[in-house]
Amino acid sequence: MINKFLNKIIKGDCLEVLKKIPDNSVDMTFADPPFNLKKKYNHYEDSKEKQDYLNWCNDWMSEMVRITKPTGAIFVHNIPRWLSHYAEHLNKIAYFRHWIAWDSGGAPMGKTLLPNHYGISYYTKSKSHKDFKFFDIRYPHPRCRACDEFLKDYGGKKDQAHGFGPLLSDVWNDIHRIRHKKRRDEHPCQLPIPLLERLILMTTDEGDVVLDPFVGTGTTAVAAKRLGRKYIGIELDSDYVEIAEKLNSMPINIKKYVLVNASGGLVNAVPMPAQTVMFITDTYTREKQLAKRIFYLIPEGYGVIAASLA
Repeated sequence: MINKFLNKIIKGDCLEVLKKIPDNSVDMTFADPPFNLKKKYNHYEDSKEKQDYLNWCNDWMSEMVRITKPTGAIFVHNIPRWLSHYAEHLNKIAYFRHWIAWDSGGAPMGKTLLPNHYGISYYTKSKSHKDFKFFDIRYPHPRCRACDEFLKDYGGKKDQAHGFGPLLSDVWNDIHRIRHKKRRDEHPCQLPIPLLERLILMTTDEGDVVLDPFVGTGTTAVAAKRLGRKYIGIELDSDYVEIAEKLNSMPINIKKYVLVNASGGLVNAVPMPAQTVMFITDTYTREKQLAKRIFYLIPEGYGVIAASLA
């Protein structure tokens, strides 16, 4: 039954469409709903009464949890004000994993701290870490531009530093909002593709299904397609649906990757399709455990660095 929804941008009310999707059928759900801040959407009034807004959000969050597989992940993106309310509901029906903060570059709002991040609440349906997918993401060690040495001293243990860099934290300051109109689609709250790529790579495998009930102009669908995942997008606005469909009809080059072991030695010289990290710099790696041995899936062309670690 899920097949009829796959790789489509579906025009409709998210609650009506979500109710048609079977239980435990989606590997990752991601929602970036209207923030109830009177943003100018084409066909949605972004100014509900507080409790009406929260009741509506609780309804679609419950549907997201229902359709997500026990091995899957649930992500909800919003400002801290609303995420704190979301937690009251999500903590009753799922298991909290992380609050991810990503740099937004806010504007002063009077007698308050400068609001400088968006939040992404990360939940799973399974309690045990053994029962849901999660892949460690690593990024290159920050280095001095002049001498190329590590900027951190790692307690005098630089020789023990991981060859592919430190683990990604829950504070992301390397991905930023799309500010310039020439880089945006006709949507007031478009997210950057690398943000969705990171979440998808962190919690899914190639061929998994990613669903976004507020897909807008198709960012989540584009990210999923680039990484070899299937997608389901739901959008109320016909104008945004048209833009999303155009974007997803364009040819997208699926990134190629190679498999290496922990010391950087090449295990499989044949490029493997879209299985790990590709962000702005193409230098992130993702761990994958095969037969109780840790391997790394790295972008094709990164092999020069991998070979130097062998």
